[in-house]
Amino acid sequence: MTRWGLILGAFLAGTAVLAALISFVWTPYDVTQMAIADKLQPPSAAHWLGTDHFGRDILSMIMVGARTSIAVALVAVGIGIGAGVPLGLLAAANRGGWLDELVMRGNDLIFAFPSLVIAILITAAFGPSAVNAIIAIGIFNIPVFARVTRGGAMPLWVLDYIRAAEVAGKGRARISVEHILPNITNLLIVQGTIQFSLGILAEAGLSYVGLGAQPPTPSWGRMLAEAQTMITIAPHVAVIPGLCIVLTVLGLNLLGDGLRDALDPRLKVMR
Repeated sequence: MTRWGLILGAFLAGTAVLAALISFVWTPYDVTQMAIADKLQPPSAAHWLGTDHFGRDILSMIMVGARTSIAVALVAVGIGIGAGVPLGLLAAANRGGWLDELVMRGNDLIFAFPSLVIAILITAAFGPSAVNAIIAIGIFNIPVFARVTRGGAMPLWVLDYIRAAEVAGKGRARISVEHILPNITNLLIVQGTIQFSLGILAEAGLSYVGLGAQPPTPSWGRMLAEAQTMITIAPHVAVIPGLCIVLTVLGLNLLGDGLRDALDPRLKVMR
């Protein structure tokens, strides 16, 4: 069952990534091209997923919207890994010390402000945009990866081979990079997959309230926001981007669970 979940997750996530990649070179229609005479058309041979209230092709917008969502989530996860992992390693290497306490209390401070609140603060200062959404989601990812890294690294510091490395004269920074980090990579991969799915969901939420990617760049969240008043007369306009968000997030979560089961040696022993 786990294997099939991994396969299904990889298929759903891969479909979204493939659509995003194809959109760089081809879409059925220009997403900036409006044709009011063709507005709110149901799915047909000309428009496979129908058109929206401006007559734009929904399939084309879904493809470019996937590119937007994936790019925002991917960069935000990169920010979380780039800043959170070193902080987590630093905290674990100085466990119980003032650096450990400083990193953990800083994490608590960031967790006190959800990504939406951070996005509102950033938007108030610099204006709404995809870049500000990336910053907001990325800032929220930092303490997540710091905690996961610290939690995975702490038990390793009491193992014999780490003690042997210390006796051999290796410093804590070198031990963290050469011995600790390789042994928690599986945890980071799984957490990265989960945060990637949450990043897509967060980007959709921020775009829904007008704080994410701005027109004319398509976004799944803004497509939902624009379609909410037309759901009774043209339900496909809202249902299709909603399904894209749900299926992509579901796929990434299934992929993350499958990778966790495949990479965690303790689960292999239990099976």
